[in-house]
Amino acid sequence: MRSSEPFRMAEILEVVEESSLVKTFRFRDDVPAEPGQFYMVWVPGVDEMPMSISYMGEMKGITVHRIGKGTEALHAMKEGDVIGIRGPYGRPYSLEGKKVLMVAGGTAVASLAPLAEKAVENGLEVFFALGARDKGKLVFVERLKGTVDLHIATDDGSMGYHGFVTNLAKELMEKERFDMVYACGPEIMLYYFFRTTQEMGVKVQFSLERYMKCGIGLCGSCAVGPYLVCRDGPIFTEKEILKMPEFGNYMRDASGRKVGLK
Repeated sequence: MRSSEPFRMAEILEVVEESSLVKTFRFRDDVPAEPGQFYMVWVPGVDEMPMSISYMGEMKGITVHRIGKGTEALHAMKEGDVIGIRGPYGRPYSLEGKKVLMVAGGTAVASLAPLAEKAVENGLEVFFALGARDKGKLVFVERLKGTVDLHIATDDGSMGYHGFVTNLAKELMEKERFDMVYACGPEIMLYYFFRTTQEMGVKVQFSLERYMKCGIGLCGSCAVGPYLVCRDGPIFTEKEILKMPEFGNYMRDASGRKVGLK
């Protein structure tokens, strides 16, 4: 099911290769957006998919990990090619407090990087834990460096902390007192990290991902607990996450079939 809202056609003005599997596509769009929101992106003749907005302002951006048919087709596009966008959709992050921690796993940094920039502009002290499997898969290191208090983790120890970014984040939370912890990444990562934040009594805002068809709350394919990720999220608080029995346990695919996460 697709929304009746028409796509706005956007010309790709810049393509940046962030890593061997990740590219950022920049284009002009004057519709206001906030960190945490997403576009429904249409690759003509191929597929439509939700994408976090990784750059704000008039010159927007999406940062895309090549993992399937739709993203492969998008990766093949060049400057001057045209994509369709609708949105921005969803509930954005909400800045709270004076000192915050942001935790990103892999290309999930696309959701949090613009939030970090907004937080710094608003005078917040920002600690940022950025993780990836190895240093070749890290994204936005140069963008964040010098803007936030950046801490890097790699699973193989090739750069920064040797281990999971959530373990690094826990160490930071043991040393510093944060008013809010923001996190985005694979759901199984968020599931175990959520348990840590609950044990430590830390307030959180997590960005969740579910299969989406319409993006505006009509089809129900992104339901999780009593919420629709596209309409009520994708950003959720700890109180809302506690009402989601599916969180960290299973998702649903395009057919509605349960897919285990553990």
